[in-house]
Amino acid sequence: MLNAKRAELTEKIVAHKTFTGKKWSEIADAVGLSKEWTTAALMGQISLTKEQAEKAGNVLGLNFSDEEIALLMMVPYRGSLPTQVPTDPLIYRLYEIVSVYGTTMKALIEEEFGDGIMSAIDFDMDISRVPHEKGDRVKVTMSGKFLPYKSY
Repeated sequence: MLNAKRAELTEKIVAHKTFTGKKWSEIADAVGLSKEWTTAALMGQISLTKEQAEKAGNVLGLNFSDEEIALLMMVPYRGSLPTQVPTDPLIYRLYEIVSVYGTTMKALIEEEFGDGIMSAIDFDMDISRVPHEKGDRVKVTMSGKFLPYKSY
């Protein structure tokens, strides 16, 4: 039931953002964090503080209720895709990249760092547009702390 309420709040936020023409970067500037982090939070994948939720609501022109602020502050159930294999074309292409290059990324990370993982908790991401003569490029930069597996 909480996931349904949080999903409804996400829809409300996205609809209002669309209606007002606000950009994620404008909301992020008001919150004081990156557009990537702020977008993930407002899409329901990261929890916000009360102050962050209020700042986001203010820039959007949404007067969040106490219940909505509480929903934004709750630790989310992460991994919100509705299906195992995503059907949205853009998200599917990211899935396809991991399907094709995931083993390569794993092999190269393990060769450089050893046996472990790249954290998605201690993590930074930047998404930017890069002009190109054959059509603009999407540049996704990810940086996560390396966490080695330990022996015990």
